[in-house]
Amino acid sequence: MRPRWKGKGAEAKALADPMSEIVSQLQSSLLQSNACALLSGCSVLLAVETEQTELLTRACFGKPIIIADKDKQWFQLGLEEAFYLCYSLKCLKIAGEDNFVKNDVDLWLYMKLKKGKFPNFYKAYSHLRMKNWVLRPGLQYGVDFVAYRHHPSLVHSEYAVIVLSEEGDAGRLRVWSDFHCTIRLCGSVAKTLLMLNVDKNGHGAISPSCLERYSVEECTITRWSPEQSRDDQKASENGAKLFSAKACWISSMVDSGIVKCWPLIVMNVKKREINGEAMINVKCKAVAFNLSIKLKQVCKCSV
Repeated sequence: MRPRWKGKGAEAKALADPMSEIVSQLQSSLLQSNACALLSGCSVLLAVETEQTELLTRACFGKPIIIADKDKQWFQLGLEEAFYLCYSLKCLKIAGEDNFVKNDVDLWLYMKLKKGKFPNFYKAYSHLRMKNWVLRPGLQYGVDFVAYRHHPSLVHSEYAVIVLSEEGDAGRLRVWSDFHCTIRLCGSVAKTLLMLNVDKNGHGAISPSCLERYSVEECTITRWSPEQSRDDQKASENGAKLFSAKACWISSMVDSGIVKCWPLIVMNVKKREINGEAMINVKCKAVAFNLSIKLKQVCKCSV
């Protein structure tokens, strides 16, 4: 799915003002001002100046809070956003209710207490943010995040992101009807479902230093349309390869954790390579539609 830019000049504006440069400017500004935010329940409040207000808005961190005092602007940051600025970018200090600045470990423990799955969510958030994707809450779409190639005012979001882990997610997407509804919803709003499987590789979550040992596996899932995916003569001439996989292939995928949330109702799996891209078609017995799963990593966003 190609980026859906908002207006004719939107793509040119994004290319002229890369998100990596905006985040770098924000980082520099916060460092110079020795910015310090305050913990407030499940969010973080940050008092900023006019320049920083503009940079936070352009970089898509948090949301402004309207207050009576017009001389001061406050921003409300999510837990993942605040920890990313504090831990990954090293440009923000965060103080607790006692007004003492918390170190990384204390802040990590506080955020784990407020949000049980914070380690997994933060790893997924930082994984995409470091690739210059803009992440916003995805509650209105029934997912964890939505990912934008650039600022939401310039482009529509491309991915609906769901974070999973080996710890289990309270039956999330383990019922086929839930899986079906999620894919249909993503398709109706022109988004691709991106599943991020966070693997702790046997390490715990005692401190943020454990994040370096975590790994993230990406899997995009879309509905397969027979009309759009029908093999034509040109594809055959290019050497399209078709082969059937047995049930043991699905079993190995389940054991590896890539598709452990799928029900075992798969009739057969066919993989083909067209124009260098691996495409796996999964035909299901109990459902009236097919799925096409692209096993590829989300490319690093150029803007």
